[in-house]
Amino acid sequence: MRRPQSNKEKSNTPGKRKEYTKKPFSKGRVATSSKKTNPASSDPDLIRLNRYVANAGVCSRREADTYITAGNVTVNGKTITEMGHKVKLTDIVKFDGRLLNPQKKEYVLLNKPKNFITTTSDERGRRTVMELVSKASKSRLVPVGRLDKNTTGLLLFTNDGDLAKKLTHPRHGIRKIYHVELNKNLSGEDLKKIQEGITLDDGPIKVDEVSYINNSPKREVGIEIHSGRNRIVRRIFEHLGYEVKKLDRVIFAGLTKKDLPRGHWRHLTKQEVINLGMNQ
Repeated sequence: MRRPQSNKEKSNTPGKRKEYTKKPFSKGRVATSSKKTNPASSDPDLIRLNRYVANAGVCSRREADTYITAGNVTVNGKTITEMGHKVKLTDIVKFDGRLLNPQKKEYVLLNKPKNFITTTSDERGRRTVMELVSKASKSRLVPVGRLDKNTTGLLLFTNDGDLAKKLTHPRHGIRKIYHVELNKNLSGEDLKKIQEGITLDDGPIKVDEVSYINNSPKREVGIEIHSGRNRIVRRIFEHLGYEVKKLDRVIFAGLTKKDLPRGHWRHLTKQEVINLGMNQ
């Protein structure tokens, strides 16, 4: 019996030539179809209810499932206990009667360089700090408080409005420490005046602590203050006849510049976020 012809032999056979095509394969050697599927379950406008609750900062997704089955969550006024239930971002979702925001809370820490202003936009076209964190998140982050154009150091960004308000309100006493470099040595007399409190044009101001920096010239000073008044550190020294040559915020709400080079940013760790909450 003659063996079947090989493809090469078939190609030399007179008559109509048969075309052979290669089947498409994915990287994993699994045959793929050229037709794209678009199942209804992949609707980008829908999100699982447990994820919605978790993104709102209530708990983890696994814990959210427990709360949902227990009847703690309502959607548009209706209690939902179904596992895997999906909602729209425009739906009104409440947890124990409290309205939830589905946007995942994010916290980004920047070591700000000079020549960037602390604002979300600028009509004059000046460079803003938002340029430096543009790739940090797809969410709309805003700076917590502000540093003026020539001040460097720690600046926090978040979409957590409640936390931002609490971190900027003086009554919460959020710890802020600055490294100040003056144009001349700070006299002991002026150091004492700052420690005791001075009066500026907009009222008295008292710092939490001020001292010379160890092993540095006396023109370098460390100052801790919780006031949120505009340019307050610079104004304190200018009031006493000094010019601030450099101003660097080295600590903010327990956060430090460790392993964070100038002009770089990083996301806060879970523990750091917890610690921020404890500052409230």
